[in-house]
Amino acid sequence: MENTTHKSGFVNIIGNPNVGKSTLMNRLVGERLSIITVKAQTTRHRIKGIVNGEDYQIVYSDLPGILTPAYKMQEMMMRFVNESLQDADVVLYLVECGETNFRQEIIEKLQQLTIPILLVINKIDRSSEEIMASTKEYWSNLLPKSKAIEISALTGHHINLLLEKIITLLPESPPFFPKDVLTDRPTRFFISEIIREKILLLYKKEIPYSVEVVIESFKEEEDMVRIGAMLYCERDSQKGIIIGNKGSAIKQLGIESRKAIEEFLEKHIFLDISVKVLKDWRNQDLLMQRFGYSVSG
Repeated sequence: MENTTHKSGFVNIIGNPNVGKSTLMNRLVGERLSIITVKAQTTRHRIKGIVNGEDYQIVYSDLPGILTPAYKMQEMMMRFVNESLQDADVVLYLVECGETNFRQEIIEKLQQLTIPILLVINKIDRSSEEIMASTKEYWSNLLPKSKAIEISALTGHHINLLLEKIITLLPESPPFFPKDVLTDRPTRFFISEIIREKILLLYKKEIPYSVEVVIESFKEEEDMVRIGAMLYCERDSQKGIIIGNKGSAIKQLGIESRKAIEEFLEKHIFLDISVKVLKDWRNQDLLMQRFGYSVSG
């Protein structure tokens, strides 16, 4: 008789900022869902990526980096992380070789979990055997129930080994999503993330962290897609920097964003970007909810 056993589960990726969570997520899913830059705190929301095999479905979640919140937006980002520890079937705790920083609150919650934890040690392509070994020993002492796997998310080294281990830990369950679904996020979300990625790359200091991108219009026509994006910042001075001298900065942002969005949609687009000031929006509950920073996000 044919074996019809099917495994499905939620696998949540957590770790400190800048350890390569988004790179790992994209590598595991096989698509570029999470934005990647050299700057910390690039992930603000919980982004799900869905992978299907013949007898399994894995629902990965890329979570914001673990940090001590400085304002309400970061408090809500940490609520995503805490929520992820409650609904996961498997947790991937990602560290990089040589890393020793951790938040005690998160480690204590991980120590109390009864679900499997995989300690994923990243960036082995940039490290010595000695540092790899000491990193494994350090984190295995903190998380004694975890199983350690060394990988390179950048090069893909040991990614198949990690995938095989994840599949063995999934519970038996029918799939949660249709087989042709890649993510639970709509197209508008990924377009806003593309623009936000370009902001992170093109602007310095506090600007990228003070800006929220909202796609206000998305109209598909026969030969192109017309997109209207609004950038919300906190101060008039920030608005001036985003626009730049005679509009030079926002023009460059538009050029870079349009190229990436056209590649993503595989269509020609017309992109209109505007800027508004919403004073101290990162500390206002109603605006947080409007921008999608809720526990259910």
